[in-house]
Amino acid sequence: MPKVLERIKQLKLNLPDAPAPAANYVPFIVSNKFIFVSGQIPMINNKLVVGKVGRDVELSEAILAAKACGLAIIAQLNSATNNNLDNIKRIIKLGGFVNSSDDFTQQPEVVNGASDLMVEVFGKIGSHSRFAVGSNSLPRGVVVEVEAIAEIH
Repeated sequence: MPKVLERIKQLKLNLPDAPAPAANYVPFIVSNKFIFVSGQIPMINNKLVVGKVGRDVELSEAILAAKACGLAIIAQLNSATNNNLDNIKRIIKLGGFVNSSDDFTQQPEVVNGASDLMVEVFGKIGSHSRFAVGSNSLPRGVVVEVEAIAEIH
């Protein structure tokens, strides 16, 4: 079994099918040695995770939602590499948008749900640069949206 898929199995994670786009865009683009993954939204148990952090969603729930976005990113990377995640050379960057109340300031902690997952799954090459910002609204009312850039061998 490929190394990264074995790690996913060891972590007892279920890699979902790569989500289909919800509008007029593609889920990822491979350009030269880079994969640009469109923003992924959180699905847990086939249900969108919606709400505003700091008002009706607890921090711990938002972190799990960001982790679900991270799993969707990995699913897109798996698709982009023709089911060969071992072809990922490095996770370059994640960008996270958090649907949050005006007084909520822990956006970095929320997006850590996706960031920590990248390091757990890919090891050292999963460390990346990142942004985590608050937003007053996100598509479909979701809690968080995360995009990614990865490099391939």
